[in-house]
Amino acid sequence: MAAIPRYRRILLKVSGEALMGKEAYGIDVGTVERIAADIKSAVNLGCQVSVVIGGGNIFRGLAGAAAGIDRSTADHMGMLATVMNALAMQAALERTGLPTRVLTAIPMMSICEPYIRRRAVRHMEKGRAVIFAAGTGNPFFTTDTAAALRAAEMGCDAMLKATQVDGVYSDDPKKVKNAERYDFLTYHEVLSRDLKVMDASAISLSRENGIPILVFSIQEQGNLAAVLKGEGRCTLIAEKA
Repeated sequence: MAAIPRYRRILLKVSGEALMGKEAYGIDVGTVERIAADIKSAVNLGCQVSVVIGGGNIFRGLAGAAAGIDRSTADHMGMLATVMNALAMQAALERTGLPTRVLTAIPMMSICEPYIRRRAVRHMEKGRAVIFAAGTGNPFFTTDTAAALRAAEMGCDAMLKATQVDGVYSDDPKKVKNAERYDFLTYHEVLSRDLKVMDASAISLSRENGIPILVFSIQEQGNLAAVLKGEGRCTLIAEKA
């Protein structure tokens, strides 16, 4: 008997850096294909899946602003980077046989569809993966906030934050060996302890809409499906366990 996923409609947030693999910059095709296989596995479980991918592997708005580029311009450059990543993921997903649509907050009619909420929901209901690109379409908002916004608009049961480690820690476990790992945190605890899992606006938006956040490692293939089945190692952020 096939396992039943804990959540039927999800939004997966993947950082741009996750697409680099062991490279210092850009997109590692093998890594993108591995993540695409995980997304396909989630759909095979019976989940309706949407995805938001960052652009930090190509360009970061904050870094551009620090280098002297106007912040709004730098953020728009970062949005374009997310479109590049979305197209790479779409190509990888369709190679697995999973129909995929890219919807962007900034109209690019010859490349992908404009973001229309009802259209996105309909795509998922038809079994297609949906990738949201270009953030919210506005500068000064991170892709974490865009992910929380889209999860709320789509009526998602959960948002899954794919990271480099297996949950939320008190400090960076790669730098602090005795960093404490949490199995569960409330939204308030994440905000009050200033834990750097997502920005404050994304956490607040998720809390206001009752969307649990599951933080897990995307480094090993199969982790996404395991978390959806309630078997994987992750940190749950919610109002109560």
